[in-house]
Amino acid sequence: MKINKTNAARLLDKAKITYELIPYEVDENDLSAVHVAASLGENIEQVFKTLVLHGDKSGYFVCVIPGEHEVDLKLAAKASGNKKCDLIPMKELLPLTGYIRGGCSPIGMKKHFPTYIHETCRKFPYIYVSAGTRGLQIKIAPDDLIRESGAETCRLFED
Repeated sequence: MKINKTNAARLLDKAKITYELIPYEVDENDLSAVHVAASLGENIEQVFKTLVLHGDKSGYFVCVIPGEHEVDLKLAAKASGNKKCDLIPMKELLPLTGYIRGGCSPIGMKKHFPTYIHETCRKFPYIYVSAGTRGLQIKIAPDDLIRESGAETCRLFED
């Protein structure tokens, strides 16, 4: 089966970063990272979801966290230099990032936003993030993702 390269994959190629594109079965009724992890037969702690937030001082920023967790808005605000922040409304996702819900990658958004990845990513030799379309994940070493997305690692939820 031929897998079409996404913008995120082309950017990784250009940066000469090793990764794998991993397809999975999409369930339109369940776009959760938990479903993705189950489809891939992978540990949910290694399947990360990409969230876009808006802070009261910095504007838009991105948080990448393990799929079964919820971002702690206080920790996200602190990490990004804001007093408070909120997830953006779903209708703003596509015009802002170029990506749709269930297919939002931390790599290759229309514009680069400050990016924060939960610190547990470094416990694993590889993690998964969306390749920028539903049904396709990027399997990548955390340090390569951090470097390519210009991200900082920090705590984004309480254990």
